[in-house]
Amino acid sequence: MAPNRRESSMFHKILIANRGEIACRIARTCRELGIRTVAVYSEADREAMHVKACDEAWPIGPAPARDSYLNIPRILEAARRSGAQAIHPGYGFLSENADFARACDEAGIVFIGPPVGAIEAMGSKSAAKAIMEAAGVPLVPGYHGDDQSPALLADVAARIGYPVLIKASAGGGGKGMRRVDDPDRFREALEAARREARSAFGDDRVLVEKYLLQPRHVEVQVFADSQGRVVHLFERDCSVQRRHQKVIEEAPAPGLDQARRHQLGEAAIAAARAIGYVGAGTVEFIMDSRGEFYFMEMNTRLQVEHPVTEMITGQDLVAWQLRVAAGHPLPCEQADLAIRGHAFEARIYAEDADRDFLPATGTIGHLRTPPSSRHVRIDTGVQEGDEISVHYDPMIAKLVVWDQDRETALRRLATALESFIVVGTTTNVGFLSRLARHPAFAEARIDTGFIDTHRADLLPPVPPINDGQLCAATLHELLRVEQAARERARQSGDITSPWHATTGWRLNTDSHRTLHFFDSARDRDLKVVAHYLDTGFRLDLGQGEHWVQGNLQPDGRLRMQVDGVHQDAWVLQEGRRLSVCMAGHTRDLVIHDPLAAGMDDEIQEGSLMAPMPGLVVAVHVKPGDVVQEGDPLMVLEAMKMEYQISALTDGIVDSVNYSEGEQVTEGAQLLTIRQGE
Repeated sequence: MAPNRRESSMFHKILIANRGEIACRIARTCRELGIRTVAVYSEADREAMHVKACDEAWPIGPAPARDSYLNIPRILEAARRSGAQAIHPGYGFLSENADFARACDEAGIVFIGPPVGAIEAMGSKSAAKAIMEAAGVPLVPGYHGDDQSPALLADVAARIGYPVLIKASAGGGGKGMRRVDDPDRFREALEAARREARSAFGDDRVLVEKYLLQPRHVEVQVFADSQGRVVHLFERDCSVQRRHQKVIEEAPAPGLDQARRHQLGEAAIAAARAIGYVGAGTVEFIMDSRGEFYFMEMNTRLQVEHPVTEMITGQDLVAWQLRVAAGHPLPCEQADLAIRGHAFEARIYAEDADRDFLPATGTIGHLRTPPSSRHVRIDTGVQEGDEISVHYDPMIAKLVVWDQDRETALRRLATALESFIVVGTTTNVGFLSRLARHPAFAEARIDTGFIDTHRADLLPPVPPINDGQLCAATLHELLRVEQAARERARQSGDITSPWHATTGWRLNTDSHRTLHFFDSARDRDLKVVAHYLDTGFRLDLGQGEHWVQGNLQPDGRLRMQVDGVHQDAWVLQEGRRLSVCMAGHTRDLVIHDPLAAGMDDEIQEGSLMAPMPGLVVAVHVKPGDVVQEGDPLMVLEAMKMEYQISALTDGIVDSVNYSEGEQVTEGAQLLTIRQGE
């Protein structure tokens, strides 16, 4: 039997059955409360941030989630062997899995979440709506009954009026969901929704409801203890979404008066009471243009966006979860809770916004975030060197900002996004920056179709690289070569040797160097002629000239002046690839400069390691082949340029680690060669 929540004291050790930023967040709160933590990790997460954040860590299986983070027996075994009294599931994975909660109870381990019955009650959208209807919680007009015959569902759609929404009864995350505007398309959409629901959830039952035009997604954070007390911690607006998944959340919801806010809170409390809820939960509502709201579903767990609620209430919701799970009462009454200021959360994802927000992969080569303060909070579970793989959600971090009012908080969000830099994978940071500065968003003219409505502004064609970015790339390369030359001179003992000069001196002409870049986003070559001046450089970009000077800061920042105007940039180099980050926007270039290549101490073509991320387009050898120095071994393609990997010495090919058509990361060991016998 599970420990009696009423009689339990605070836990001394808990297991965190999750990974990433939520596992790190839970570990941080536990540390503040003096609770020891146990991490679990897959083979892919052996060196992950959440593993290092906990007091101990236990392996639970291979990289695929079904073999590790969704493997209930292995997680329970880790809890038993580590002596953990409770398991916190975080969100995602097993957080809303009734079987897991039941297994914890049967193992005598506290599940830090709601009772099994509450999870089961809200696990079916249809059953949840029936419960809410009985409790007097407003529902969107529609049908959520057991009769699933196409004819009945079509009749319901006709009765409530088009457009309608078909939704998987057991679903979430936008799967098994179809909007239908025309009765002639209803059967086709129904079959598609059922196929998707059956594939995703093993259950093809659906519900049909009225589709509200220009709706807002507003949700209420609720909390209940085992003594029967229930409070709400106000609402969040999560209307800005892509593919039915949230992008930016804020609290409180803009434009609500106190009467409507009170009604939302009371409806959410009624929903929690109707299912005997205990712990943290979120009641989600859809709101029409008149401010009328209707129940959508209840998430029986902590939400990804919970930090905005924490920022406006000053409460630690994870600490609340731990105390309630241990049998303690809620730390305050409804009257003690108040809204203070305004908060936004932007989800930083490895994804390609220009390709319908497809998830991206890669290795985080460089990660720079805005400094944390009482106004800015970064929740993350990744660090430089981590791989964003295909196995897990591609979230990199949550950027959370707070200030006294919405206008100021939004300005902070836009500014913070400009200094959030990720190199090594495609991210949505540029898209978020455009969203945060969009006039309609600033005026809170938002609904769930916001991104589609403003797609032309938010997802414009990739513009030509601007002069500031090209100046930054050029200045960074010039300063880097100068720095390398000074270091060689220092090590050589002959600091006056002309071989260490980098002044671009030419006989009978001015001192200059020509640099060549390739801009893959626009598929074009760029040439810059850098003329050396007494202070700085005159850069001829072909379309105009600029006078530039600057220096590299210890933190990697490039401080520069362009025509007397001070600007900051981050220029981060991986092999021949330069990522230029300015004002929240990142552009990638490939540098091809024979002079720089000859002076570069980094990995050259011919090394057995990849000089930059790329695609293997040819493999010329196999294990056992005898090669001589200079023989071609492999060809990489990166940024539409080919790099030949050649043998550095005579020897025998010991291993070929990649095949034609495979992607490789910068620094990957491509082949190994051993000396011949």
